[in-house]
Amino acid sequence: MIILGIDTSCDDTSAGVVAGGRQVLSNVVHSQVKLHHPHGGVVPELASREHLKNIMPVVRTALQKAGVRMSDLDGIAVTVGPGLVGSLLVGLYYAKGLSYVHDIPLAAINHLEGHILSILLEEEVPSFPFVALTVSGGHTSLYHVKGYGSYTQMGQTIDDAAGEAFDKVAKIFGLGYPGGVVIEELARDGRSDIIKFPRAYLSKDSLDFSFSGLKTSVSLYTKKWRKTEMENGGVVLADIAASFQESVVDVLIHKVMKAREEKGVEEVVVAGGVACNKRLRLKLSEAASSKDVGVYYPRPEYCTDNGAMIAVAGYHRLLKGERADLSMDVRSKYPVSEGGLKLRDAK
Repeated sequence: MIILGIDTSCDDTSAGVVAGGRQVLSNVVHSQVKLHHPHGGVVPELASREHLKNIMPVVRTALQKAGVRMSDLDGIAVTVGPGLVGSLLVGLYYAKGLSYVHDIPLAAINHLEGHILSILLEEEVPSFPFVALTVSGGHTSLYHVKGYGSYTQMGQTIDDAAGEAFDKVAKIFGLGYPGGVVIEELARDGRSDIIKFPRAYLSKDSLDFSFSGLKTSVSLYTKKWRKTEMENGGVVLADIAASFQESVVDVLIHKVMKAREEKGVEEVVVAGGVACNKRLRLKLSEAASSKDVGVYYPRPEYCTDNGAMIAVAGYHRLLKGERADLSMDVRSKYPVSEGGLKLRDAK
């Protein structure tokens, strides 16, 4: 089966074509970073307008690069949530139009399921069951993945997502948007153990995340540091960045390893934009190696939002005989629950 995947959940307009649920024929992403950079974050109205401008050329380019026509497609998969409502509507209604005009089956996809299954685009893949950490600007969650469409949420953020914390701290530093890359680059020249920022592990048995307090702590420290810069004992901005990053990474690793232990699985998947962070990959690989646990990461282009991962999720939905109704709508909040996204949810 050849599936076209479309994702407009936030600020990237993306479309990908995947064959057999594994082979990427094309993956096209139009980034809006330059548009939102002056604002220090994504402006929903601007994002929606940009999606309207780019959805047609992005899909057209994806089909051309894949060397397929609409008549070659066996299905269309589109993200219906979670995400920005205005952005989601652009992708959904365009996908509905294509499905109706060309009489192609349509699959409604949860964006988080796309991230979980993005690892299937790699040559080496984990065996079910495994624990998945989805960590990005909008989401930080842990799942017990028992099979295609079978996910049990074990933990989630109760305030800021990890990627959101990176963005907000970058704004505090005056480094602009997006924050993940600039903080990581700055942190390379810093000392990660010089400032003891808090680690919000919450209660002993909790697998939930909280990064709002850490962000506040960094903000207060930075304000004090700027006022006493000549008397701070040699602390530089890179040290603050490295210490902040270390706090986030330590919490993510602690929670994912605890979840793995609770479920007794030997393999872990980390997906989403923050999964590109090299410090996270290094420290998690070290922690996993000591426990003889396998860790899998999608390559960077499949960590960030992309149409290929939505096509993979759509392939497995359509393979099960699921079809989305053309009356379905989008959802700004959409948890991945036991059994995944059901057809009745899309109506």
